[in-house]
Amino acid sequence: MRRPVFRLSTSDFCLPIPPPRAAVTITLMRKLALIFLLASCVSAQKKPVTIETLSQTARGGRGAPPPELWMPDGKSFLVRQGNRLSLYDCATQRSKAAISLDEIDAAAVAPPADEGPADWINRRAGLGSMQLSASGKELLYIARGDIFLVHLDTGKWDQITKTPVIERDARLAPDGKTIAFRRGSDLYAVDVASKSETRLTRDGADTLRNGGLDWVYPEELELNAAFWWSPDSKSIAYLQFDTRTEPLYPHEDALRMRAVYEPERYPQAGDNNAAIRLGAVSAAGGLTRWYDVGDTRTSYLIARAGWMPGSRALYVLRFNRVQNRDALFSIDVETGARATIFEESDPYWINLNGDIRFLDDGKQFLWTSERTPGGYRHIFLCSNDGKDVQPVTSGAWEVTGIAGVDEAGGRVFYTSDEPSHFEQHLYSIGLDGTNKRRLTQEPGSHAISMGPGGRYYVDTWSSLSQPPRSILHAGDGADLGIYREPDPTLNEYDILPAEIEPFTTPDGVTLYGRLIKPAGYERGKRYPVIVSVYGGPGVGLPVHNAWPGIDIDQVLAQKGYAIWQCENRGGEGRGHDFETAIYHKLGVTELADQVAGVRHLIAMGLADPERIGIHGWSYGGFMTVNALLNAADIFKAGFAGAPVTSWLNYDSIYTERYMGLPKDNLDGYRDTALPPKAKNLKGKLMLVQNFEDDNVLFQNSIQLVSALELAGKQFEYMLYPQKAHGVSGLAKQHLNQLMVDFFERSLR
Repeated sequence: MRRPVFRLSTSDFCLPIPPPRAAVTITLMRKLALIFLLASCVSAQKKPVTIETLSQTARGGRGAPPPELWMPDGKSFLVRQGNRLSLYDCATQRSKAAISLDEIDAAAVAPPADEGPADWINRRAGLGSMQLSASGKELLYIARGDIFLVHLDTGKWDQITKTPVIERDARLAPDGKTIAFRRGSDLYAVDVASKSETRLTRDGADTLRNGGLDWVYPEELELNAAFWWSPDSKSIAYLQFDTRTEPLYPHEDALRMRAVYEPERYPQAGDNNAAIRLGAVSAAGGLTRWYDVGDTRTSYLIARAGWMPGSRALYVLRFNRVQNRDALFSIDVETGARATIFEESDPYWINLNGDIRFLDDGKQFLWTSERTPGGYRHIFLCSNDGKDVQPVTSGAWEVTGIAGVDEAGGRVFYTSDEPSHFEQHLYSIGLDGTNKRRLTQEPGSHAISMGPGGRYYVDTWSSLSQPPRSILHAGDGADLGIYREPDPTLNEYDILPAEIEPFTTPDGVTLYGRLIKPAGYERGKRYPVIVSVYGGPGVGLPVHNAWPGIDIDQVLAQKGYAIWQCENRGGEGRGHDFETAIYHKLGVTELADQVAGVRHLIAMGLADPERIGIHGWSYGGFMTVNALLNAADIFKAGFAGAPVTSWLNYDSIYTERYMGLPKDNLDGYRDTALPPKAKNLKGKLMLVQNFEDDNVLFQNSIQLVSALELAGKQFEYMLYPQKAHGVSGLAKQHLNQLMVDFFERSLR
């Protein structure tokens, strides 16, 4: 459920915000309040946001598209606009001649119309269509399943494959001479010069995937690749996923003339995972050499893998099944000998963020970890043998990602929430932990796209009052000019301001909410409130000083509802200690915190206690039903999308991380299941889900529907037929209207 899933209330796990950050927060809120007041003075002349607006208006920026691929020298990047590619030069701030992809697309052999069952490829699997060569002179491009190599200096191209079957996940070798790809469930290599193919594996089948992932690994561990070129371009390491013992979930496509059975391999909590083997094969063909990584069906998870520098060893990051211990080890490709580099453990669970980042010196790597006081994620510099581990950053704040490395200058660029957990900023620091410098100054949230070596980066910055604007910077932070302006059409609309509101839980934890007051707000008048909730672990906290865009919240606020979205314990961004209150009891502490937020709005005199609604999707759908059944006196109406209704129904890797194995936490699974509590329903409830939801299985809804019916409870239901976790396309507008109409008749 990452990342579009619950808890035990105890003050032992509460982590207050450190005073310096709290001071920053109060100052920020005062400044924002002034901005919101000024904005409200001119809003009356603008158009209200409607459901039609959502389908007609860009929600972000227009103008120059974002960087697609940085060139290896870090001085320019490719951008794609429609079906044309151009090269943007950072020094001159100009785009060079564009390459049209239309001719290439036309040359591809279209695969035949597929009338067979769906191939449940996870949305997070890395099937990117473009890759630059190490020299930056060639571009690997995939069109309709065929592979092309584009020569960027001339614009000419070579068609590498021309088949009616789909080639997936094509990757250039580091020397640019060979391309590896998957066809069906087997790996192939093709020589660029001669276009001659070599089949590297021959035992692939629907349930035996060579270099191909199952469904759950990319969804919950963000493992988006299953094969890797060696640095010397001579070998390919790959994972083989044997999914035969993963249970089948019986999806069915009922839109065709005759219904089609479309089973999905989906391990639920406690079920067998895929059995995974790690092997390496010569790019010229031959037998695969296999390496021992342990029993992955029942005991371990392979979270990361790849090549160590020098092509003599592989690395593997392995978790135990419930993910409270991990180990990084190397495997000698000649002898198979295994050496441990580091091990980590946690009383609750270990959050995974990113991959091993080896430095060019071939001796060290960067890793982020929460092995710090308070469980804040920080950067560590480690020797490749694990004997030397040094912290690069430290403090009561979170590193959110490594943006780039300037190895020649001895520094690393990273993003963090150090000023306030509402914001994200870019910093640079020496690899030895000295000379830390903040590079972004504007209050708000900064998303960074940085070229290799840190010579240039594009900073896309926004705040609650500022739509996204992209600015080109030099590696020292110097502002080189605006790369992308905000969408000018946003100025046509009356976008109601959001403000950040603190509140305190009964057990003394300070939390924050994002409040949009309704159109025409009058102080002292009470309004119906709609709570927007996700609430689950594994994602960042929802309250940010960042542009929220034109969304359904604005539509509802224009209709007279106050919109509230607040933090609860369990979310990422305030240290691991803040998250762990949910351990083995998903939904308990989260709901208590959401109730505290609503009570705060009532105490403010803003919320009408008889007209409190809530909506959410996925974990948010679970929280919505949870609220209607377990806080029935607070929440009067709920619109629940794709809700998990029992954690026994959800996937193994996510659920066991937070709930443990079912056999070890029988009470937790029983107490957090929602169907047994159907009799508690008092308010209005609408359930919504896709029939072929590959993430939150439809059985969740069916089990709740049955329980509500048997309990004599009336409710509403809307079914969508898409093969995805979310509703999209024209049906999304139908969904939006459905929700607005539901709250209009339920809370008025």
